[in-house]
Amino acid sequence: MQKPKLTNTPNIEISIAPMMQYTDRHFRYLARLLSPNVKLYTEMIVIDAILNNQENLDNKEFFKFNKELEPPLAIQLGGSCPKKYAKVAKILDKYNFAEINLNIGCPSDRVQAGKIGACLMQEPNLVAECLDAIKSNITKNTQVTVKSRIGIDNLDSYEFLYNFIDILNKKGSDAFIIHARKAWLSGLNPKQNRTIPKINYDRVYQIKKDFPDTKIIINGEIKTTSEISEHIKNVDGCMLGRAIYNNPYMLGEIEKEFFNNEYTIPSREEISEKMFSYLNEQVNHNKSVTQIIKHLQGLYFNEPNAKKWRSMLNNQIQLYKTKSA
Repeated sequence: MQKPKLTNTPNIEISIAPMMQYTDRHFRYLARLLSPNVKLYTEMIVIDAILNNQENLDNKEFFKFNKELEPPLAIQLGGSCPKKYAKVAKILDKYNFAEINLNIGCPSDRVQAGKIGACLMQEPNLVAECLDAIKSNITKNTQVTVKSRIGIDNLDSYEFLYNFIDILNKKGSDAFIIHARKAWLSGLNPKQNRTIPKINYDRVYQIKKDFPDTKIIINGEIKTTSEISEHIKNVDGCMLGRAIYNNPYMLGEIEKEFFNNEYTIPSREEISEKMFSYLNEQVNHNKSVTQIIKHLQGLYFNEPNAKKWRSMLNNQIQLYKTKSA
């Protein structure tokens, strides 16, 4: 697939958030069919998984991607050991990632147990060491960025966020992706942490004002192209998550409005045809039909025949299961 030229807002970055069990290579394939220029992220990969599978890394499912179709592709990493990050950076240096992103935003108990995610916001100097370890061992022109919240627990002041950004900015972080709500490290599950803490876009806007030369991407409850238009008046870009997963066809609208106004959005029928062709190829390589088909559930989001579409997909899953039995 040849990418159309950027004709609208080439300095604006719009991306799809890394989401475990959602933004796998199959969903990224679907996303690229609809938008050649939105930045894609891998699911979070724990750095130990890379270090423990060096000899067979390209054959691991979590590390497979379409090198021609997916770029610009960013890889998100989880970890807290600078020495391990240095080793991982040397491994990743041979790959063509546009960006290496540090996950300092996930609040789940499982992630915290590995000293990964939002809990690291309270240790900005350690995060700075991890950042420096990557940048010191990457020779390619790969951005190294940080994804965080605006705060954690009672560390919820603007001064706390400013200090966190300031320390990492001085270490050379190429950008900050900020989910505009704090995280509670206990008492809320990941889903609740995406909805219960109050959204605070103004705090992210203020960070951009105080760090005008630093790329700031905003994340959190962004659901429409009109909302993107409002946010990019104040920051350098937007990251969307479940709004895109639930309604992937919106990617075509984003491509046309923000990247290329001459772009012709493929029809849903064209997309489904290509995805089922892709599905048949993957089935021949023993890949999960259920995993691929679940990414198509939202293709007819808010359309009159959406329920019928989902029913058809469920029938396809049963059909493939019967064939493989």
